[in-house]
Amino acid sequence: MKTFREELIEQRWDDHRFYHHSLVNQSLHFLSACTFLTCYFLLFVDPAVASLLSWTVAMWSRQSGHFFFEPKSFDTVNNVSHEYKEEVKVGYNLFRKWVLMGIWAGLPLSLIVDPTFFGLFAPAETWWQVARHVGWLWLGLGVFGIIFRVLQLFFQRGIQTGLAWGTKILTDPINDFKLYRKAPGRLLRGEKLDHGLMATQ
Repeated sequence: MKTFREELIEQRWDDHRFYHHSLVNQSLHFLSACTFLTCYFLLFVDPAVASLLSWTVAMWSRQSGHFFFEPKSFDTVNNVSHEYKEEVKVGYNLFRKWVLMGIWAGLPLSLIVDPTFFGLFAPAETWWQVARHVGWLWLGLGVFGIIFRVLQLFFQRGIQTGLAWGTKILTDPINDFKLYRKAPGRLLRGEKLDHGLMATQ
């Protein structure tokens, strides 16, 4: 029986070794981490603006690294197929991420149908107010997305796994900052893949 700390370490290691071979992806995660850390402080000042920045810069850079730059062929480093990695992924695999990002893109359109979003907001009078409403909707989506997956994991893999994943997600910006801070420099020197993953096995 793994302890909570062991579970957290294992989830972080699996995420790193399975889904972060590309130095472009790692560099985008470094940008995402810096942005998220800024937004964590901004949450206490202006949550709507923090949410707008998180989703448009941090989340977009983070997920585009996975969607467009991470290799999806057979993983010779870990000797597993991409399909296997998608199946065992604890959190949001690529399919779940496409669904999440689809909802993210569609939420602003709901304000065209109902500018008050079922009475949650007063009708916006300026474009900035519309943007702030979008920020609040995206903040709700982020909170719901984490809670929803944690509860799913409670039933699918156990309470400890769910809590460990929730902790991992909230602390990923700190962990990614430490892990990927050298990736942009390596990328500029002409490296494309993190062959160091092979050495750390």
